[in-house]
Amino acid sequence: MAVQAQATEHINPYKVALQQYDRAVAYLDLPAGIKAFLRYPKRELSVNFPVRMDNGDIQIFSGYRVHHNTVLGPSKGGIRYAPNVDLDEVRALAMWMTWKCALVNLPYGGAKGGVICDPYKLSQNELERLTRRYAAEISIIISPHSDIPAPDMGTNAQTMAWIMDTYSMTVGYSVPAVVTGKPLNIGGSEGRQEATGRGVIICMDEALRRRGQDDPSKIRLVIQGFGNVGSWAAKHAYDLGYKVIAISDITGGYYNEKGLNIDDVMAHTAKNRHGLLEGYTEADPISNEELLALECDVLAPCATENQITEHNAHNIKASMIVEGANGPTTPEADDILNEKGVLIIPDILANAGGVTVSYFEWVQGLQSFFWDVEEVNRQLRRVLIKAFDEVVNTAEQYHVDMRTAAQITAIKRVGDATRTRGIYP
Repeated sequence: MAVQAQATEHINPYKVALQQYDRAVAYLDLPAGIKAFLRYPKRELSVNFPVRMDNGDIQIFSGYRVHHNTVLGPSKGGIRYAPNVDLDEVRALAMWMTWKCALVNLPYGGAKGGVICDPYKLSQNELERLTRRYAAEISIIISPHSDIPAPDMGTNAQTMAWIMDTYSMTVGYSVPAVVTGKPLNIGGSEGRQEATGRGVIICMDEALRRRGQDDPSKIRLVIQGFGNVGSWAAKHAYDLGYKVIAISDITGGYYNEKGLNIDDVMAHTAKNRHGLLEGYTEADPISNEELLALECDVLAPCATENQITEHNAHNIKASMIVEGANGPTTPEADDILNEKGVLIIPDILANAGGVTVSYFEWVQGLQSFFWDVEEVNRQLRRVLIKAFDEVVNTAEQYHVDMRTAAQITAIKRVGDATRTRGIYP
């Protein structure tokens, strides 16, 4: 079964983002005008552009790039290729990026981009032509000092290489720092590919340690999604000795109560052009609903937004949820899970590893001075544990759950910076 939201109605992610914002900002003593300002994207670019397909036909594609906020610095955020991308989804993802960057104290605001397409149905040459034309269309608002894209769902390091090259050809010289998540041989950073998934497990490990659950072999972990985030989360957890009992992707779920050999799973997906789990035989097939409802200690939703809703939150048996995806849990589901005593490590904390190492890559690119992977991972852990501490302290101060605490912390930083800078003119 495809890993998609199971609610019968469409859930608008931007409305979810605004609900979360309204819950958190109510605790802050900010002027009403500042609170209103932070609800709105700074700018939105919609583009429609032609791409020549391999058969010679011309097809029109639509895409977006949204800057939510730039008070703390240039905007930062990924670009996703998916059939269901729409402007409200991109708005929500850009807003979450603002809070994520502020939470881990990066000098960035939030942005996001997307193109409506199915990358699995396009050839490599078609993907390159689409990417280069999209990059040309959004080049009017990206630069290493204004907006720095990165990979997201449906895009990868090669996508970033094409964007970097297109932008560089436009300005007449190489600009490696215009994107992050690039291949190493053109200015990428060690540790970037696995950073988001690694960060999920760093946060999970810290939360378990604080609960006194410091024996990984006794922890059963379920991971929804086996793309760049879920696969590296599974790998890092497996290497630490955690028992990963179930995984999934768009081809369905795979369960082994004794624990999966993640090295074996990744070897299997590496043989598939699109890196899918389909055909994996060392586990029992299960549906997405069954995967989310498995008996386990930790559930890590690493797929897409709106996976845990009021329709299925009652079925979740995990005592901890660590959000590798952006916006996987709706506010209504939050209420149900909090009532049940489930600890939720929210997305803007749990999956901040990717943008943190993207920041490291950006800094390395601007300085042309590169770090080894040990330094990258050491700095990543430092940043995430510091942010984790701050969220816990805020939760205790305001007597709120971890998501609200994370958003309070982030919104306060952006709001205070807005007041300090003042309103232009």
